[in-house]
Amino acid sequence: MLLAVDVGNTKIKAAVFEGSELVAKYNFEADDLDKTFKEIFTRHANIASAILSSVGNSNEVLLEVLSEYTDVIVISHSSHFPFLNNYSTPHTLGIDRMVLAAGAVLQFPHRHRLVIDAGTCVTYDFITDGDYYLGGAISPGLRLRYESLHNFTAKLPLLSPELPLHYTGNSTSQSIHSGVVNGLLNEIEGFISQYSEQYQELIIILTGGDADFLAKRLKNTIFANSNFLLESLNFLYTYTIKK
Repeated sequence: MLLAVDVGNTKIKAAVFEGSELVAKYNFEADDLDKTFKEIFTRHANIASAILSSVGNSNEVLLEVLSEYTDVIVISHSSHFPFLNNYSTPHTLGIDRMVLAAGAVLQFPHRHRLVIDAGTCVTYDFITDGDYYLGGAISPGLRLRYESLHNFTAKLPLLSPELPLHYTGNSTSQSIHSGVVNGLLNEIEGFISQYSEQYQELIIILTGGDADFLAKRLKNTIFANSNFLLESLNFLYTYTIKK
C-alpha cells in the first residue's frame, strides 16, 4: 500500500492506494497531523511507503511526523518527471502543477492534454502529445472571486458558491452568483476552445475541489476527477521508483 499526501493552499489531502485503486481518502488541517496519521496507519497497517508534494515550502513538521511511520519520497523540482519542462522559469512552476502534468502524461499517453485544476486558484497546464510541458495560466478560483467582491467593495455580501438560476441575476445575490460562476465557466470554456482549435486529439482533465461543482455546467467534453492529483502522485511514485 502507498500513502499519497498533497499539501495544498488550504488543506492537506491524503489517499491510501492499493495498486491503482484508491481505498481511502482523508482531508484535514495541519493542526490534526498527529491524530490523522495515527488513524491512517492504524487502519492501514500495510502501508509500505509514502509520497509527498506541497505547494509551499517543505513542511518539516509534516515530514517529520510522516517519517515516523514509513519511508517518504518528497517530490521536488529535482525529481524525475515523465515530460520535458519548457517553462521559461522551471523552478517557479508549482509542484502541484508538475504532479498534475505528470499524471496526465502517465495516464493519457500520446495525447495533447489540458489539465484544469479548480481549487484556491484555477490553473491551466498544457502538455503536448510529445510530452513537452509548455505552460498554461493561473486565475482566481471560485472562493477567491467571491471573497474579493466582498473584501474590496463597501456593501457586497460574502456568499458561498451556488449555481446561478439564470445569466441575468435579478437580485444582488443572484447577480454575484452569475458573475462569479458564469464568469469562471466562460473562462474555462474559452481556454478549452482556444486549445481545441490549435490541437487535435485533446483531452481535457478537470480536477480540484470545485471540479464536480463546475463540471455540471461545462458544455465541452471533459474528464472530471476531483482526485486526479492524488492519483497522479500514485502514478508518479511508480514512475520515480522505476527511474
